Amino acid sequence: MTNPVVTDQGRTLEPVHADEGEKSAVRWSDRLTVFLRGMAVLSLAKGLYHWSVICGIGDGLDGSFETGPMTWQTATVFFAVIDLVAAVGLWLMAAWGAVVWLTAAISMIAVELLFPQIYGGGMAVMAIELALLAVYLWLAVRAAREQPA
Repeated sequence: MTNPVVTDQGRTLEPVHADEGEKSAVRWSDRLTVFLRGMAVLSLAKGLYHWSVICGIGDGLDGSFETGPMTWQTATVFFAVIDLVAAVGLWLMAAWGAVVWLTAAISMIAVELLFPQIYGGGMAVMAIELALLAVYLWLAVRAAREQPA
């Protein structure tokens, strides 16, 4: 058997490489994934911090969870639970993880802004939470725009 001879260059078929252009460029959805995984680690650290306060790890002799005001105890338990749940959801890239994280972030901003007697009304905490929310929204919009319709 002999190989057929192709006389017309237009008749040869080249393989199609659909994802050739995407390999070199980092996609926005990949950046969003990295950001959400980073937020999962941060949420895990925040949740573990709140649990350490509840368990009395790192407290001095005069400060303990049981002697604190009821509003502070309630907020601490709330953030201890919601931050860990958000961390799991964000790490799994589940839609509910982002919702729980957004709820936790907005709740922290509300507590710091509306109830400064609970955690001291830290403007730095509010600024960081707002900046992280803005970065998330920006990345989410960019990732949504790159998806085919």
